[in-house]
Amino acid sequence: MGERDALAFSRDEMRRFGYEVIDRLIDYYDERANRPVVGELDHEALEAILHEPLPKEGLPWREVLEQFERQVVAPTNHVDHPRFFAYIPLANNFAGVMADALAAGYNIFNAVWLQGAGAAQVERLTVDWLRQIFGLPESAGGSFLSGGSVANLTGLAVARQVRLAGEMTGAIAYCSDQSHFAISRGMRLLGFAPGQLRVIPSDERFRLSLADLRAAIRSDRAAGRRPFCVIATAGTTNTGAIDPLAELADLCLEEKLWLHVDGAYGAPAMLCERGKQALRGLERVDSLALDAHKWLFQPIECGVLLVRERRWLAETFKEQGEYLKDIEQTGEEINFMYQGLQLTRQFRALKLWMTFKVFGLDAISQAIQAGFENAELAEALLRDAGCWEIVTSAQMAIVTFRYRPADGDEALANQVTHDLVGALLEDGYAFASGTQLREKTVLRMCCNNPRTTPEDLKETIAVMGQLAAKLEDIY
Repeated sequence: MGERDALAFSRDEMRRFGYEVIDRLIDYYDERANRPVVGELDHEALEAILHEPLPKEGLPWREVLEQFERQVVAPTNHVDHPRFFAYIPLANNFAGVMADALAAGYNIFNAVWLQGAGAAQVERLTVDWLRQIFGLPESAGGSFLSGGSVANLTGLAVARQVRLAGEMTGAIAYCSDQSHFAISRGMRLLGFAPGQLRVIPSDERFRLSLADLRAAIRSDRAAGRRPFCVIATAGTTNTGAIDPLAELADLCLEEKLWLHVDGAYGAPAMLCERGKQALRGLERVDSLALDAHKWLFQPIECGVLLVRERRWLAETFKEQGEYLKDIEQTGEEINFMYQGLQLTRQFRALKLWMTFKVFGLDAISQAIQAGFENAELAEALLRDAGCWEIVTSAQMAIVTFRYRPADGDEALANQVTHDLVGALLEDGYAFASGTQLREKTVLRMCCNNPRTTPEDLKETIAVMGQLAAKLEDIY
């Protein structure tokens, strides 16, 4: 008999280990709303992690789990907490979590048809479900990626290939000053010089200005440059603003420009009626990036890129080594390694597929609708409190606001609003993030977590009012 695998557990050990992990997760889900939103930062303990020597011999798994809870979970801010309103909250669901565990446990390699035909079919189906949701034609295709940054980068790479055939001299793309920094970073990584991305000032509603965009295109053409792409946003991180998608689609058709939309968090709002109205024109994009781990409630790392013609992906990314010649088939199979940059790909589509199957679109639509309603309730509560100025009204689950001192002191308003973020972190009951809008320091609450209750909103706004009053007294 050979020796036991040094990296293996017995059947009973696996069962005990697995059940312990599941029990901890269930306890976390069951008690999440009663936990502090903000983790306990012990800087000495965090620094100690960096000085742990590489272990020569293993430890009991229970001891390692306890260390994980103590050193990793304890200082973590819980982005899925019902009172986490900062940035874009990442409210996952248990079916998606179990799907991730299955994909990891079976170690499914979803890049080559012959190695994972079932996984490839599920990804194709899930991409097609998304195609239908966003109203794209049957010729559309896409693939699952890590998140919005890589989805935007990949979409821009496809635009570069299809519209420019790789020749970037004089090429110009356009976006608004409210675009996510993933856009400028992606352009830079693709080899474009800073001046090849025109940042257009947003209008009074923080949307891409059509008039200024037209003027910039006209000026660039007159100067002999080559406009090729407009990058719009469907739900900006700052305010939830949606660029005028239908009008931009008309302009791109007229000017023969590629229309890419960053819909990282906002695009899934298409699943409810008011989102569908707000996103009119989204069905006309050439490429669309989205994060299913935001408003489709998936565990982190569930980005998607959709393109109007699926062949564009292979035209952009297909390269082949001699050692992969034998994977080619003669049918309609898709090898996802040709649909993007990754060869080694995990089975990310499983969690969204399983969520659709377990809960159905109606439940997901209701959860998205709750985000709209919670942001509107938050706005009403802020107005009623009397000490807040609404900067942008609730839209796409986001409301922005700032502290308003009784004497109207602008400098004091900016100072208190800015420092309130730190005060919330220290308090730990809830968390909201800040940003800058037209030289004003503002707070923003993103309310897209369907587990957020009216009581969560009422108490959070009461706590913010108390903390702001204390800060004002200090100054």
